[in-house]
Amino acid sequence: MEFLDSILRAILPFEWANYEFMRSALLAVLLVTPLFGLIGTSVVNNKMSFFSDALGHSALTGIAIGVLLGIDHYMISMIGFALLFALLISGVLQHGNSSADTVIGVFSSIGLALGIVILSARGGFAKYSSYLIGDILTVQSEEILMLFVLLCAVVILWILFYNKFLLVTINPDMASGKNVRVNLIRHLFSIVVALTVMVSIKWVGILIINSLLVLPAAAARNLAKSARGSHFWAMGISLFSGISGLILSYYLGTVASGTIVLIAAAIFFLTFIWSLRKAGR
Repeated sequence: MEFLDSILRAILPFEWANYEFMRSALLAVLLVTPLFGLIGTSVVNNKMSFFSDALGHSALTGIAIGVLLGIDHYMISMIGFALLFALLISGVLQHGNSSADTVIGVFSSIGLALGIVILSARGGFAKYSSYLIGDILTVQSEEILMLFVLLCAVVILWILFYNKFLLVTINPDMASGKNVRVNLIRHLFSIVVALTVMVSIKWVGILIINSLLVLPAAAARNLAKSARGSHFWAMGISLFSGISGLILSYYLGTVASGTIVLIAAAIFFLTFIWSLRKAGR
C-alpha cells in the first residue's frame, strides 16, 4: 500500500493529494465504486433496490450483536448477521405469499429497529451513529486491501456466472429449463450483495449506501443498448461520481459520501432527459 501511496503522491499535482487520508480515500473510491456499479446493475435489473437497502439497515443489528458478544471487530458480526439476514429474506420471498416489497419492508424495519434498541439500551448509540453517514476519509490500508480482494472476487464471479445471473433475471423458468439452479444463483447473488454492503458501509453510510448502488445503474439504463453495456456504463458513472464527489467534498468541506450521491443523482437526471429527447418525447 505504501508503494501505491507514493505513486499517487508523485503523479497527482493537487493540493488535496498532499494529505495521506485523501490519497487513501481515493484508492478506496477506485475500488469500491466499480464494485457498486457492477453489483448495482444486477440489483436494479432484479428489482432488488429495497433488498440492498434492507441489508444496509441490518448493519446496526450486526454491530449490536458484536457489542453483546464482545467482538471488537464489528465487521465480523456485521457480515455474519447480514449473510443470515439475506438468506432469510431470500427464503421468505421464495416460500411466502406476501409481495416482495412487503417482505423486504418488514425485514428492513426489524433490522434497523432491533439495532437501535440494543445499542441505545446500553447507552452508547451515539458512538455508532457515524455508521449512518459513513466517512471514507477514515479508511485504513488493511481495509483498502480487503476492498481489493472483494472486487477481484466479484469480478471473477461475474466472469464465471454472468450468463446464469442474466438468464435468471430475464426468465427464471427458461433458466430452470436449461438446468440452471435458480434458487442457488439467487442465494449466491444475495450473499454477494450482503458482503458488498457490509464491507463498505463503514465508509459509505447506512442511510445512503443504497443510493450509490442504484443511481449509477439507473443512469446506465438510460444510456446502454445492451445488458452487458449497462454494466460498463454503470461502473464508469459510479467511478466518475466517486472521484469527482471526493475531490469536490474536499473543497466544499462536505461529507464525501453525500456529495458522491448528489453527483450520481445529477448524472441520472441528465441521462434521463437525454433518453427522453432521444425517444422524441
